[in-house]
Amino acid sequence: MHDFDLDAALGEISTQRREQALKFKHAEGQRLCVLAYQLLKQGLREEYGITDNPIFEYNEHGKPSIVGHPEIYFNLSHCRHAVVCAISDKPVGIDVESIRKYRENLVQHTMNEAECRQIASAERPDVAFIRLWTMKEATLKLTGTGIRTDMNTVISDQYRYETVERDEYVYTVCEYLARP
Repeated sequence: MHDFDLDAALGEISTQRREQALKFKHAEGQRLCVLAYQLLKQGLREEYGITDNPIFEYNEHGKPSIVGHPEIYFNLSHCRHAVVCAISDKPVGIDVESIRKYRENLVQHTMNEAECRQIASAERPDVAFIRLWTMKEATLKLTGTGIRTDMNTVISDQYRYETVERDEYVYTVCEYLARP
């Protein structure tokens, strides 16, 4: 998106989101923050006919919801190469990450033994790690608890995962199998 006009886009979003975007030190972070919000706006317009800029409120762990629309659930994520947004009528979490060389110490710290074996035996360990990592992050974003110290037990059969690998990134959408 080389023709993206950040200044113009900042003028089209809520003051709240503009302030969030401008907290990013570099223009790229600001751009990704704005693009994620624009995806949300597009989805709200197409799915619900909502044309106003959404305003967020946050739970104690920072999970956002849309003021005045408790029936709409959403989640945003961005990384160096991608921006994603999930919108649903039930709780949802999403995470996207660029595929990059993984660090063994991070694998050992964030994965359980079975996951470590899965990564080690994969044809592409870097992709296997990012796939599991996005599953964990999407789960934590779904539950609204945020990243925690013990990442080993995050993935569970009480969730439904949809993971997609595209070009240089992987994203995962996570939902409860049964409503909590």
